[in-house]
Amino acid sequence: MASKFHHQMRLWSLWVANASLKLVKFSFLPQIWGRSRLLKRLFPILVLISFVTVLLVDNFTPVVAQLPRQEVRGVWMTNNDFNILKDRRKVQDAMNQLRRLNFNTVYPVVWNSGYVMYPSAVAQRAGIQPFVFRGSEGQDILADIINQAHRRGLLAIPWFEFGFMAPPTSELALNYPQWLTQKRDGSQTSISAAGEVVWLNPFHPQVQQFISNLVLEVVSKYNVDGIQFDDHMSLPHEFGYDKYTVALYRQETKNNPPANPDDPDWVRWRADKITAFIRQLNQAVKARKPNAIFSVAPNYYDFAYKLQLQDWLTWVRQNLVDELIVQIYRPDLQSFINNISRAEIREAQQVIPTGIGVMTGLRNQPVSIQQIQSQVRAAQQRGLGIAFFYYGSLWNYSSEPDERQAKFQALFPYPAIRARVQ
Repeated sequence: MASKFHHQMRLWSLWVANASLKLVKFSFLPQIWGRSRLLKRLFPILVLISFVTVLLVDNFTPVVAQLPRQEVRGVWMTNNDFNILKDRRKVQDAMNQLRRLNFNTVYPVVWNSGYVMYPSAVAQRAGIQPFVFRGSEGQDILADIINQAHRRGLLAIPWFEFGFMAPPTSELALNYPQWLTQKRDGSQTSISAAGEVVWLNPFHPQVQQFISNLVLEVVSKYNVDGIQFDDHMSLPHEFGYDKYTVALYRQETKNNPPANPDDPDWVRWRADKITAFIRQLNQAVKARKPNAIFSVAPNYYDFAYKLQLQDWLTWVRQNLVDELIVQIYRPDLQSFINNISRAEIREAQQVIPTGIGVMTGLRNQPVSIQQIQSQVRAAQQRGLGIAFFYYGSLWNYSSEPDERQAKFQALFPYPAIRARVQ
């Protein structure tokens, strides 16, 4: 919209300037000048309009680059995209495509299944990284993605996908059993979209230090524009009955944790502990890179708070979040619209860039371009940005990728500029 407006203002200024020049020419024709006193009276006004218009246009910056609520047009790049991410040429092609289609942000995964996706001294010291993910030419994959994104004007915000979650067979879980939390019955696993997982205890200081060290390593080592956490920077509400957390709760409240995991005070106590950690992490990131975007991509609020102890609305209200992407993976359009119209989303978009996570398909679960189009347009009508899950399913799984790309182009007909973090 800003680019279209800029173009129209240019045309208007040229028209006014041309009209003014014509009047200047007329001033050298006494017979016309004498006949038209009206033109003589209007000439100074037209000159002034021309001058002001050109001045404003020449100094015009697109509104999206000035407001804090910049439009997000992003895509997550996941482990499923690894065949692309490890190849420099394929990364280059991907960034070229995204730039051509007027995307402005990429979220490459850096923390998944208990392992990092970059050479990490923190992970090596913890003894959980016997190998390092590198590209086909031995390159640092994350550095390559960031560099190629920046060359094309895209923001690069690494995504700590698994948060406090890890597979039970990962070295992280096996080497640090004291870091794991549990349910009241003593079980330690739950079923997620990634399969059976365990949960690092978000209240344990060693867990908090480990996650903080990984995040600060990425922020310090790479030229990132920010970092992002999603719905796994949380804890399923059934957990928190491990020895460490029980003792901490007793110390602070003089009571045992309620047997009911949904007890409001017990939910609030655990959610507040996670909020306190997010505050510390935000402060640490800002100390290293003050302008870094601290992004979160949770589920809708009722679900996030009650079932995952993730009080992201408080994070927004306490200025701990610079960007919000709410995951709304619903095939039914009316359900999708109901969820993106929630009051807490409207509240967030008044203060920070806010978008909606839209599913574009999984390997065994394609999503039609018609569903994607209807959801994107519904979000855009409400002034919300978009982040797609995930890159490989945008068009690579389609039998007609060129046609599908053309329809993505129609969703974003004009560029939306996002300021780079310096």
